[in-house]
Amino acid sequence: MKKSCSGVILSGGLNTRFSGRDKALVSVGGMPMIDHLLAVFRPLFDDIVLVTNAPVKYLSWDLRVVTDIFSCRSSLTGIHAGLFHAAHPHAFFAACDAPFLQTGVVTTLLDALEPSADVVIPETTAGLEPLCAIYSKRCLRVIEKLLERQQFKIQSFFHSVRVMKIEEKPLRSADPDLISFFNINTPEDLARAETWLESARKPLENVKGDSNV
Repeated sequence: MKKSCSGVILSGGLNTRFSGRDKALVSVGGMPMIDHLLAVFRPLFDDIVLVTNAPVKYLSWDLRVVTDIFSCRSSLTGIHAGLFHAAHPHAFFAACDAPFLQTGVVTTLLDALEPSADVVIPETTAGLEPLCAIYSKRCLRVIEKLLERQQFKIQSFFHSVRVMKIEEKPLRSADPDLISFFNINTPEDLARAETWLESARKPLENVKGDSNV
């Protein structure tokens, strides 16, 4: 059953470590990373938004494509654009470079979502996961104030909104190795991901990729 929540994918834009290709289009296990995420999103969300600064590259995908409203490029500008264009009061966000996102992790957050919550976010021993979280449109104004001041750290506005933290135990029930939070930031990460797909035995460790989260 689809929830009254939008699903937003942050494309991440061009990446010099992948020969200038959009990471969302880099192949993992024989398919682009964006398609791994869409396989999770489509059964859950009736409103799916992709935030990218290269919209022409995604014309063949059946989803809404939007660009950043603020010119500075950061994950926070992507969250702002996704929330602005979301059809529902809340939106679940995922980074395009997390192709192992598990449906159970998303539904765990959706099941915990209350109308009054501004942020629903996983918290593991590695810390908070702001690029795999639900945000409310009520966060828009406070995010805009940060961006106007050229402040891009996502968690810097959490003190002024209502944050629900989801502990590691229910997350591990849905995703025992927490591979949902593995980000492919380098060719070495990509090689590890391919090796894991081949063996399906070696757990992937958390990799933090954005210093502004």
